[in-house]
Amino acid sequence: MGDAVELEVGGRTVRLSSPDKVFFPERGFTKLDLARYYVSVAPGILRALRDRPTTLERYPDGVGGEWFFQKRAPKSMPDWIPTAHITFPSGRSADEMCPTEEAAVVWAAQYGTLTFHPWPVRATDVDHPDELRIDLDPQPGTDYDDAVRAAHELRAVLEEFGGLRGWPKTSGGRGLHVFVPIEPRWTFTQVRRAAIAVGREMERRMPEHVTIKWWKEERGRRIFLDYNQTARDRTIASAYSVRPRPHAPVSAPLRWEEVGVAHPRDFDLATMPARFAELGDVHADMDDHAYSLDTLLELARRDEHDHGLGDLPYPPEYPKMPGEPTRVQPSRARRTSSD
Repeated sequence: MGDAVELEVGGRTVRLSSPDKVFFPERGFTKLDLARYYVSVAPGILRALRDRPTTLERYPDGVGGEWFFQKRAPKSMPDWIPTAHITFPSGRSADEMCPTEEAAVVWAAQYGTLTFHPWPVRATDVDHPDELRIDLDPQPGTDYDDAVRAAHELRAVLEEFGGLRGWPKTSGGRGLHVFVPIEPRWTFTQVRRAAIAVGREMERRMPEHVTIKWWKEERGRRIFLDYNQTARDRTIASAYSVRPRPHAPVSAPLRWEEVGVAHPRDFDLATMPARFAELGDVHADMDDHAYSLDTLLELARRDEHDHGLGDLPYPPEYPKMPGEPTRVQPSRARRTSSD
């Protein structure tokens, strides 16, 4: 695997063992290629991770090997990387890695971390999100172009309901993510409620193209706006994260004028460094903004009052939540009621 090497990043030296270990056989990219990639985009990915509890998606033997999510900070983590104490829906808690330096990202790459999953909170207030994250997820029969169409309508919805601005990025697959920086004064439940309100407004405008139906059997050939990605302990891959697919794609921040022009295949471990060197972090100004959810929450209240549209199901691993409807897929409920 070759002798260990040392990389200088952000004023620290990070040791990389087995630098020649192949992580992406299809492209021939090694662990050293992965680490050097993260050095090249370090200011951008640190902006996305800074002060956030972060789950590591680790592939110690590359994309063809065993993998796992590491939520608890590894015991081997150096003391210059801080942690944040977070609580899961189950009531259990953990200390998660909370990057504050560029070198923390490269240190994680040494342990086979491909993708970083930051919580939408900061270490100083882990119960009040400072980002509304919207995941546009293509369902079978749809593709990235369908997600693009939904994203442009989403941009209009955000502007109309509170003058909100979203920052789009590719998921690294077929979907799109749009992040809205918000004031950290709402709970996870309230932020999720705002996401549901966005989804319902999108359904009204694009009923044949967008859905927030939780059960797959009801979604059809539409883009699923995954409102549960705003629930506590549900995370979305960070900007600049490498995704575990054979061609080593990355989650690429975009400017709105690039949405529909650029394609996810344009951005991978080999091409993103040149883009970053030319343009820098195109989402660098996100932290300069913090929007209010008041207008979206008022929309949610109107939906419930005028149309009887209350809460929607949570993911299966969550405890039953107050006001949540029955967590049973419709076809099974129909069979049960007819027996």
